Amino acid sequence: MSDITDVDDQRAEGLKAWGWVSYLLHLIVAVGAVIPGAQPGAALLLIALVIDLVKKGDAQGTWQASHYAWRIRTVLWAGVLYVLTAPLWALFLLPGWIAWGLISIWFLYRIVLGMVTMNQSRAINA
Repeated sequence: MSDITDVDDQRAEGLKAWGWVSYLLHLIVAVGAVIPGAQPGAALLLIALVIDLVKKGDAQGTWQASHYAWRIRTVLWAGVLYVLTAPLWALFLLPGWIAWGLISIWFLYRIVLGMVTMNQSRAINA
């Protein structure tokens, strides 16, 4: 019985470590999106998304599964919102800047909320 618990504990810690890597990559991108001229690029976001997609299955049945789903949904929604508001940049500079600024702040909020919740070893309710 103790061996099973040890394996589950190791699995949980491994998933949490991958979760931290993903959250930190997301955080770098989110801060870069909010600070003008500090764009770290989409590569970090794609790396984080791939980590989440690959490890999501391993997290199934644990409290960490909610965090993997949270990060994936956050990236997908932000991407959709950026694409939908992209025409505002072409038509009017200020509305595009405002829209993308609000999306970026929302993205940063979700990443920080997820990090705080994961640090408490709790599932995130979406």
